[in-house]
Amino acid sequence: MSRILQGLTGRYAPPAPARELTARSGDGVRFPVEVHGRAGDPAIVLAHGWTCSTLFWAPVIRDLTAGGHRVVVYDQRGHGRSPAPAAPMAYSTAMLADDLCAVLEAALEPGERAVVGGHSMGGMTIMAAAGRQRLREHGAALLLCSTGAQHLTGQARVLPFRSERVRAVAHRALLGSSAPLGPVTPLTRKALAYGTLGPRPERDAVEATARIAHACPTRVRSAWGGVLAGLDLSAKVPHLDVPTAVVVGTHDRLTPLPHAHRMAALLPDCTGVHQLEGRGHMTPLEEPETVAAVLAGLARDHLATTGRTAKPSQTKEKSA
Repeated sequence: MSRILQGLTGRYAPPAPARELTARSGDGVRFPVEVHGRAGDPAIVLAHGWTCSTLFWAPVIRDLTAGGHRVVVYDQRGHGRSPAPAAPMAYSTAMLADDLCAVLEAALEPGERAVVGGHSMGGMTIMAAAGRQRLREHGAALLLCSTGAQHLTGQARVLPFRSERVRAVAHRALLGSSAPLGPVTPLTRKALAYGTLGPRPERDAVEATARIAHACPTRVRSAWGGVLAGLDLSAKVPHLDVPTAVVVGTHDRLTPLPHAHRMAALLPDCTGVHQLEGRGHMTPLEEPETVAAVLAGLARDHLATTGRTAKPSQTKEKSA
């Protein structure tokens, strides 16, 4: 961990949490939860993406806490400080949903409402949790950031084959690969930046992306990559029936623009699709101020009127 932190400087350096909790998922897996900001501030819960960790959210956390928000982040199973389950069945979108619900229960008071946001696999986590009691109880508004619900491999543009069928096969192999990423070098930085960032990324964003992604264990990366390769959560999206914003980079090669617009069409209450010009897949690292602003806007519009103890049915009526 110390080696990773050496490459995370400036706004990418992880802020110290105000407190730490432990959540326990449905299968007994325990994982750490960080709470940033003041206890009485409006709550925003964030789930990171594939190969990332709580470190990914550092610049967004800084912006949100400075603006008077309480931010809850956690490591998805197998990532960061969360243990990697040995059983293959522990790697599924259903388990990701269980984990998110466990975090909501551990970090929020009964009936307390929050904005819940997810990037990439974190957005898929929210989709997988659609209809779950905990998400209905606690989720006043949602953010789906740089993510997709289905057909990830055929529509990705990391490997630029013309045929969608060939792209699907190639990207499936890439996602499930158990080959190590190797040490962080100029070559591996460049390769990762090509696949995940926009055409002109800032040097610090390139470094942060490489440090965070390279820290993900190879077995975990491969196991979750296999899950993503066969993902289809399109039937879940219409059940996300609270105000939901969508963020996407115009140069996202992993979950390109069509994914964002398809999700927006399926959402019952989409508050807008925010296209970040010239950005790639890692939008919270590339343009954290905009991602934070979208989250803060959701909190302003959908938490201020609900109160911390409002019942879900009351909240829904007020935000309609």
